[in-house]
Amino acid sequence: MPRRRIGFWYRFAAVICKPPLVVLIKRDWRGMEHIPAEGGFITVVNHNSHVDPFAYAHYQYNTGRVPRFLAKSGLFRKGIVGAAMRGTGQIPVYRESTDALSAFRAAIDAVERGECVAFYPEGTLTRDPDGWPMTGKTGAARVALQTRCPVIPVAQWGANELLPAYAKKPNIFPRKTHHVLAGPPVDLSRFYDKEMTPDLQKEATEVIMAAITRLLEEIRGEKAPETPYDPRRERIEQRRRTQAQNKDRQEEEHSK
Repeated sequence: MPRRRIGFWYRFAAVICKPPLVVLIKRDWRGMEHIPAEGGFITVVNHNSHVDPFAYAHYQYNTGRVPRFLAKSGLFRKGIVGAAMRGTGQIPVYRESTDALSAFRAAIDAVERGECVAFYPEGTLTRDPDGWPMTGKTGAARVALQTRCPVIPVAQWGANELLPAYAKKPNIFPRKTHHVLAGPPVDLSRFYDKEMTPDLQKEATEVIMAAITRLLEEIRGEKAPETPYDPRRERIEQRRRTQAQNKDRQEEEHSK
């Protein structure tokens, strides 16, 4: 299947975004040979800075296979940002709504048309204190298993040094390096021809996240924690700690 043309809006966005990216960050980009030249596929990318969608899009734009990101629906509604989001073929996600499922249908349709759909499987900026990938959500696995398309894992590091996760001000000097490493397709064949249960999707997601984490270990030259940070588990633990503290306070007040 032929690749889709880049189009006016993507080229326009590149003209606007590439110059500041080139000025602000150096590039250490590897693994472009793993980006398929033709046909539909998805990329799965770690997320550790509000800047990294732009830096990563720059990387993949240079491969000739532009990514279609899943993005918050509010960005599509008005103004030049909305026009650019629609014009570049990004995929709206309607959170807290039954329409959230339509994003996955749209992603499947895009892959079947021969597009690249880029997923941030963590669903948000990592909350891991050291910037490692968290546990992933199952959307990318669902699309991959439905379409059986190539799943290209991608790790990135460096945009977070320019603008750390949840920081409000960039750290411009010294100039940072954006490291990107794409790997060979994740082998999900053992999940094919099986009932797509939540447990199956979770297991496939863990395989995807492990592939991303291994690439990030190579970039950073460090070993990731054996157990990925799990925001849901952390919320449960925080709730338990709060309840225990409240109970201790009540018992202390009662003993007075």
